[in-house]
Order: sequence, then structure tokens, then C-alpha cells
Amino acid sequence: MSFFSNFSSDHCPGPITGNPLNGLCEKVCIQAEKIFDAGIIQTRLENYTLVLTDLTPECPTYPLTFVSARSITGTGTVSDLSVERQPDSCCARVQARVTIPVEVVYTDACGREGKALSTITLNEDVLMYVPSASVMPFSVTAVASCVVPEGVFDDSNNSFTVSACVTCILKVAMQVELLVPSYGYCAIPPAQEYSQEVCSGFFELPLYPQGKGCCKK
Repeated sequence: MSFFSNFSSDHCPGPITGNPLNGLCEKVCIQAEKIFDAGIIQTRLENYTLVLTDLTPECPTYPLTFVSARSITGTGTVSDLSVERQPDSCCARVQARVTIPVEVVYTDACGREGKALSTITLNEDVLMYVPSASVMPFSVTAVASCVVPEGVFDDSNNSFTVSACVTCILKVAMQVELLVPSYGYCAIPPAQEYSQEVCSGFFELPLYPQGKGCCKK
């Protein structure tokens, strides 16, 4: 069993049936990240240089042949942040550098596969809603992902010149304490263990072959 394995209870998450006010028993203060604004940027980078670091195994035989590359994590590192509030507006000009860690797969001149680390950097300049001044500070974070379908080795500086497809979501967020209605504590059903019944197909076979027996002519 689990929340979504045929378990029905008023104290489990799922669709609400009937009056949603039934079962409400308290107001609960929870600590959460509140997203004040978010925006997505999708772009294709051409002739972008991926500088390789931390090659594994070390000292490959050059030249290298590009195989693939993609982001390692789903987050980007935000740096050089500038937030310029706009006059008579709740929005601000947000400028930031977003650095995305990338893993590069290649083969060397001997046909051995190797991996290396690199980064893709975006310079963003967008208009976003920012909350008014308060004791608790807001932050600008980035969710980022990228794939690199093709690349060419540049032996002049041991790097790859690539084309990359990048998706970046900038968020204006703050850690807050929210007051929300509650149905009480959640009931946790026992988990259903996974098991592969190797005999199930064999046990389902008939005892004797089905169909007509041999016919004499």
C-alpha cells in the first residue's frame, strides 16, 4: 500500500470528495518557500565553448571526439545579481549570471570513452515582480537544464565548440511561515514491497495440454 495504491482514507492526500470543509480541524503554521514570481527562458546557444576540467580518465589521447553533454543537476548557480526596482511599480529589473554544471562525454583518439566537467553560463536581464522591503530577505534562484546534441573539438585550447539547448527558470522566493487550514496529521499506510513472482507463469499452465488428442485416420 501507499498513498496512491488503492488506499482510501480521509487522512491521506488525494482528490476531495463532497464538502471540502468537512474534516477541517485546525489552522496550521508551516514553514515553506513562497514563490513571488517565476519566469522561463529557453534559448539555443550556437558556437558555445565548453572548457573541459576534471577529465576522467586523466591524460586522454588527443584529439577528442564529442559524444554528448547534458546538465548534471536541475539547479543553476546565480551570481552577479542586480535588482533594480522600477519607479511606481512592483516590478524590478533583475540581472543575473546563471551557471549550469555540465557533464561531457567523449572518446579519445584510441577509442576510449571519457568524461569531463564544464559549465554553461547565461546572462539574464528580465523584469520580475519583487516583494516590498521587509525583515525577511527574498532570493533569486534558478532551475536550469540543458542538452548538447553536437560539438566539435578545438585542439587549440582543448575544448569543445557546441550547440546547446538551454531551459532556465528564474524564481523570486522567500522562506516564510504560512497559516493554512488542516485536516490533521496524515495517515501513512504500510508500503507494499516489490516482489517478482518467478513461478507465476509456470503455475498458470494447465496440467495437461489443451485441445484434441491424436486422431487416427
